Amino acid sequence: MKSVNLQRQSKHCEKMSEKELGQKALYLIYVINDFAEKFQLSLQGAYSYLRRYQGIEFLDDYYSAEHLLSIDDAIDDVILVCKRNGGGLGA
Repeated sequence: MKSVNLQRQSKHCEKMSEKELGQKALYLIYVINDFAEKFQLSLQGAYSYLRRYQGIEFLDDYYSAEHLLSIDDAIDDVILVCKRNGGGLGA
């Protein structure tokens, strides 16, 4: 399954310029950081949670729409995605 994930991610990266890829990485860092602060988690803990419950995958797949929203809106969306996939954080 991991190799399929890597292939999927590499297909996303092929379509993006180096600048766009950098902007996407920065966006993911901001969301992870604010998510960690919201739930008083370490950055590693927030990343692990988001990875486990498919929040990172959601942000990667829907970056083109999500990055147009506020970080708070993106966090609300990722909370819902994680809850649907078994996560327990959030209201």
